[in-house]
Amino acid sequence: MSNRRKNSLYPTLSAELSALMRTGWADTERHDLAPAEQAPYAALRRAALSARFPGERLVVPSGNLKVRSNDDTYPFRSYSGYVHMTGDQARDGALVLEPRPDGGHDAYCYQLPRDSRDDDEFWTGAHAELWTGRRRSLAESERVLGLPCRDVRTAAADLAAVSEVRTRIVRGIDPALEAAVTTDEERDAELEDALSDLRLVKDAWELGELRKAVDSTVRGFTDVVGELSRAVASSERWLEGTFFRRARLEGNAVGYGTICAAGEHATIMHWTDNDGPVRPGDLLLLDAGVETRSLYTADVTRTLPISGTFTPLQREVYDAVYEAQEAGIATVKPGAAYRDFHEAAQRHLAARLVEWGFIEGPAERAYELGLQRRFTMAGTGHMLGLDVHDCARARTEEYVEGVLEPGMCLTVEPGLYFQADDLTVPEEWRGIGVRIEDDLVVTEDGHENLSAGLPRSADEVEAWMARFAG
Repeated sequence: MSNRRKNSLYPTLSAELSALMRTGWADTERHDLAPAEQAPYAALRRAALSARFPGERLVVPSGNLKVRSNDDTYPFRSYSGYVHMTGDQARDGALVLEPRPDGGHDAYCYQLPRDSRDDDEFWTGAHAELWTGRRRSLAESERVLGLPCRDVRTAAADLAAVSEVRTRIVRGIDPALEAAVTTDEERDAELEDALSDLRLVKDAWELGELRKAVDSTVRGFTDVVGELSRAVASSERWLEGTFFRRARLEGNAVGYGTICAAGEHATIMHWTDNDGPVRPGDLLLLDAGVETRSLYTADVTRTLPISGTFTPLQREVYDAVYEAQEAGIATVKPGAAYRDFHEAAQRHLAARLVEWGFIEGPAERAYELGLQRRFTMAGTGHMLGLDVHDCARARTEEYVEGVLEPGMCLTVEPGLYFQADDLTVPEEWRGIGVRIEDDLVVTEDGHENLSAGLPRSADEVEAWMARFAG
């Protein structure tokens, strides 16, 4: 059989064993399943997508397993656009919106059904249920998702058989389904853009999930502070593991690779090796977020003095970043340009860098030329949701050039990073990196800081650490 491993201890399968394995199994079909809490919200999202593409068939795959090494795969994570439109997270699935003559669509979902006990694949297959866990039956999925469900093993043939319907598919997710349809790359990209556009404003259910993600993240940060003394005797990885334990306990996992950066590693924007020493007197930059079981993620950063107290110079840099974040947060409200919080924070940092003599002023000129970027590098925030950098494919005029609306969720995260080998700053500044990041939701009359449960000012951070640090 094709699934036999080259060096299997059982290279053959007797007819008697095959017969034994196929008999004596109880019926485990579940008839008590109720629709998922998210199902009515997902139906509204599908209706909004349908309205954008009348008369066209839309295919949104969930994705396939990816090999990590040899026969070991990465943990599966569904394509976010599929999750948003269905509430489902199953591998090898696909949402199809089939056009109706009235301009609307009929929605159905392809799913991988349960393994048949009449076939040896149910226990010999590389990804068989007896190896990896029970899947929902098609009937069970229909009840949970509120969608008709079909066997995905016929999906490619089904889609190819109806070739006269104008079709769009999200590319790069499922090669087999992509090969089954004739589409246009530019039009397919418009579908992916639309799926991002529709995530810009979160519904009430999504905001509830983001609150859960942030609340768990706050507890994860408190866990890390309590483990600082043990990390001093170990490494950054002790703290990474500490946060991960909280993420797995209360959610699905972390929403992105945790940045646990002590000392000069804090100047590296996306430091994820997390294998460096944790030394008293240095700063620890922790950028981490819990992903809920529904796959919504938080994204919070705090910069902490490992010894519990900032040095005067560390506090000066920290205060500059804190004031920049305050300036950015103050602009977040309905009707404000998306760019406003970024510009407010960056202008403040540019002014401080001119004041310190690290870039040439006046401050407005330095900002217009972007000179502060030598020490800030990145933008000051991004949308947040199912992806840590959510809605990344949304149309520019709706995102970066857009206007804030109630229900949008974003981060505000200014930072200053003085590289260890930067000869343009005094030696005592080199190796200092500070970032402060919070998760905000735009409300009807302003904003709410979802991560306000974590202290932000230098005094508050020191008091918090004095209470919880081990």
